[in-house]
Amino acid sequence: MNIIITISITAFLVLYAGLFKAKKALLPLTLVGLFVALGFVCASWSGNESHFGMMQTDNFALAFSGLCIAGTLLIFLLTQNYFSAKNDNKAEYYTLILFALAGMIMMVSYQNMSMLFIGVEIMSVSLYILAGIRKNDFASNEASLKYFLMGAFSTGFLLFGIALVYGATGSFDLDAIQQHLIDNKAVSPLFYPGVILMLIGLSFKIGAAPFHFWTPDVYEGSPTLITTFMSTVVKTAGFAAFLRLFSGAFAPLHDFWVAPLLIIVCLTLLVGNVTALFQKKFKRMLAYSSISHAGYMLFALVVLTKNSGGNVFIYAGAYTFASIIAFAVLILVKQKTGSDDFESYNGLARKNPLTAFTLTVAMLSLAGIPLTAGFIGKYLMFLNVMQEYQTILVAFAILNALVGFYYYFRVIVAMYFKDGQGVELNTPLQYKVVLVVSAVATIVIGIYPDVILQLI
Repeated sequence: MNIIITISITAFLVLYAGLFKAKKALLPLTLVGLFVALGFVCASWSGNESHFGMMQTDNFALAFSGLCIAGTLLIFLLTQNYFSAKNDNKAEYYTLILFALAGMIMMVSYQNMSMLFIGVEIMSVSLYILAGIRKNDFASNEASLKYFLMGAFSTGFLLFGIALVYGATGSFDLDAIQQHLIDNKAVSPLFYPGVILMLIGLSFKIGAAPFHFWTPDVYEGSPTLITTFMSTVVKTAGFAAFLRLFSGAFAPLHDFWVAPLLIIVCLTLLVGNVTALFQKKFKRMLAYSSISHAGYMLFALVVLTKNSGGNVFIYAGAYTFASIIAFAVLILVKQKTGSDDFESYNGLARKNPLTAFTLTVAMLSLAGIPLTAGFIGKYLMFLNVMQEYQTILVAFAILNALVGFYYYFRVIVAMYFKDGQGVELNTPLQYKVVLVVSAVATIVIGIYPDVILQLI
């Protein structure tokens, strides 16, 4: 609870600092607030599982809360030189991101489905505004409208599903729902459509196919800083919420909902990887690749084990750090060249060796090359489903991973082997910190995953 209170107070302080035109105080205030929240995460670690009404603090919730806060910290560091001198929305950017983060902490810590809904709405409303915060940019306005319409539609599915589950069990509490399913062999007919509707609603939120149509356009049209936030931290929180519900309360009916989940997984892998092949812009390629990674993370729900939470945490961490590097370099390249085409990266390594190296680490991790966190993430996911000998699914996923090699290596080839002198990027100190920290985290998780897994 202290984590949410700290983030919320920080958001209000930043908002008031913006009202009094104290622009230089915005980032320090935000970083201090997030470090305090991260301190509360560490202080609560490995303690006894505790309930705060409709919320629960356990190592699962703390781990994903810490990852969301750490990812947000790195994203805030990318704001250096991001805003123009005449930009009057800087405080609004900071405040809305913090409010969205508060909603995400609720999503990873909920014990009651009504709290899940509240967390989703706090996060979503903030993101609708952030996607269209550039009022004079047509692409940003279009992204905001699409995100709002599709988000409202998916929320309707989620809320209707919650209502049906409540009607079938008489409770919003996850433990009570799980116990009801264990105690009653004859489950109410209302429960089954409720589960499917919630599956659809949460699949919208994480951008899984066939509910992914909003993702590429919203990611491309939104400001790149907001796209970074949505692609990493928001997706991580969505998966934590998904996992807490389906691996906990709905686990006794696993045989019922695993069939539609398998269809979603296969479609997500296929659509994400194949469509990413044909993209000519780096940002749009990252949008489609994020869809494919949603498919890999859903492997943790195909076969439920005691390690499912830890496996998703490793994969989400790997994906978050690699994607932050990719989007950070994208921001720098676009500021310098005005374009995010793959040709903009030609020869980049000649004048920007550090930037090119960290981007290479990120692309190798996203592709799943050994000694990176992405490889460990994919390995754990494949190992998870192999416990029930899902060999066809693993073979299908490996083929899709091979397809991913092509579009990730396009960037590496462009930076090191394509003709071109390369542009000299103006890389601020904060960007260098983000790139180095994220690259080191990617390599450390790839080499020593057991250190992380033992904590969950």
